[in-house]
This record gives sequence, structure tokens and C-alpha cells, in this order.
Amino acid sequence: MPQMKRTVKGSVFTYLFQDPQYTLQLYKSLHGDDDDVEEKDIELVTLANVMTNDLYNDLGFMVKDKLIILVEAQSTFSPNLAYRMHLYSALTFKNYADENKLDSFAFKKMPLPLFEPYVIYTGDQEVPDTLRLSDLYIVKGRARVETEVQVLRGDAADKNDIVNQYVRFCKIADEERRKSGSTVETVKAIIDRCIEENVLADFLASRRKEVEDIMVVLYDEAKVREIHEYNVRKDALEEGTEKGISAVVDLMKRFTAEKSVAAREVAQRFDLTLEAAAAKVEQYWN
Repeated sequence: MPQMKRTVKGSVFTYLFQDPQYTLQLYKSLHGDDDDVEEKDIELVTLANVMTNDLYNDLGFMVKDKLIILVEAQSTFSPNLAYRMHLYSALTFKNYADENKLDSFAFKKMPLPLFEPYVIYTGDQEVPDTLRLSDLYIVKGRARVETEVQVLRGDAADKNDIVNQYVRFCKIADEERRKSGSTVETVKAIIDRCIEENVLADFLASRRKEVEDIMVVLYDEAKVREIHEYNVRKDALEEGTEKGISAVVDLMKRFTAEKSVAAREVAQRFDLTLEAAAAKVEQYWN
């Protein structure tokens, strides 16, 4: 049965800011004094989640080949965000160097873009304005390796600011979920309310069907995980059984030329019908 995603806020964040016009608005929110940047000057460099365990981030974009901005959207605060941003920056710089064929062993300096990391925090905790990698060091002292992450809370004076609007969207999503649960009707109510309150209104109104689709799952995620884990265990057991049958057939082949004798042994050991055991003997005899 369709229901609202647990990760609805992150899904909307990704969908919103992969659109160049909204990425530009985000840049303007961070660099309001820069009027020279246009949509064509911005290139997405988000680390892709190709494999489940790969390192990936919410949003990365480059401005005029001179500035890399990484942005994470977080509703739950973690003091370790600076560490994660440090890893994202290292991989992003590596990708940049590879794509531009920059040689780290060359005698001349590598021309690297400036790096700015941000976290958009949508929760209710009191959090610091800046997170530093050095705050995690066991031994305090002058940090020779540092990453500073600015925390954005959506509290700019301009209520039309894109960060303000995204944070407000998250608040509305939480309020409606608490009120009505994780239903398809809740998704519709979130979008209706945001449009009515002029929160990401143009974006949500013009892409309503697509946004509804990314906010909804067509299945029970917990049930899907349970089924997947069951099949992983089942496949492992079956693989082990197959290896066992193959070993027994090989052993029987050394002591008898009669496939029927081998089939009876396989049937007895692995609780198979004689017909099924005979088929396994045929499979592994040669």
C-alpha cells in the first residue's frame, strides 16, 4: 500500500536543488553580493550513491570552476558532520583533479577551486554556528588539518530566501506527519499547505505530480528489507547445500561407477526425492 517516505525531506531537497534555477537561488542565498553568476555558471558535482556503501553527499556544485560548495540537509544534529564533510571534500577534490588531469606530483601548484561546506539544519536543537573537525580531536592544540562547516538554520531576514523556504517545508512536513501519519493524504496536505503559505510554491505547483511521486513509496520499506534479508539467508543456505551435494557426488564417483548408488546417498543426506537426487548427480558427475 502506498505511503509517505521516511526520507521525504531529503528526497525533496535533492530534487529541488538538482534544478539549476534553484541551485542558483541557493548560491545567491550564500553569496548575496555576487550578481555576476548565472545558471550556466553552475555545475553539479554531487557525489553519487552508486553502491549502497559508497560515500555520497546531498548536494555539491561548482561555480565558474573557482568555487566548490557542498551542502548537507540534516534534521538530526550530529557533531561529526565536520568529519563527514572532510571526507566529502577529499573525494570531491580527487574527482576534480582526475577530470581536469591535474598532477599532484608535478613541480607546479595544482589550481584548485575554493571550498565551502554548509549544513542546512531543520531540527529544533540548539546547535553551534560552526562545526570544526578540530573539535573532534582527542588532543587539543593548533590544528594542522581543519574543516569548518557553517550551519544554516533558515533564519534569514528575507522570508523568500530559498534556505528559509526549504526549512519551512521541513517543519510543515513534520507537523502534518505528526497530525495525520505517513499516508498519501498527508503528502497531498503538505503540498497544499506549502502552496497556500507560499513555501516553495512555484516549485511544488509546477511539479506537483513529480514531487508527490518522490514523496511516496509503493511498498512497506520494513517488509521489503525483511524479504530481502530472508532471501539472502536462503541463497546462502542453498549455496552451501549445493557445494555439499557437489562434494558428495565427487566422493561417490571415486568409489562407485553407479550413478544410482550416488543418487541414493545424495537423497538420504540432503533429504531429497530420489528423482531430484538423480538430477543433482547428473549435474555434478562430470
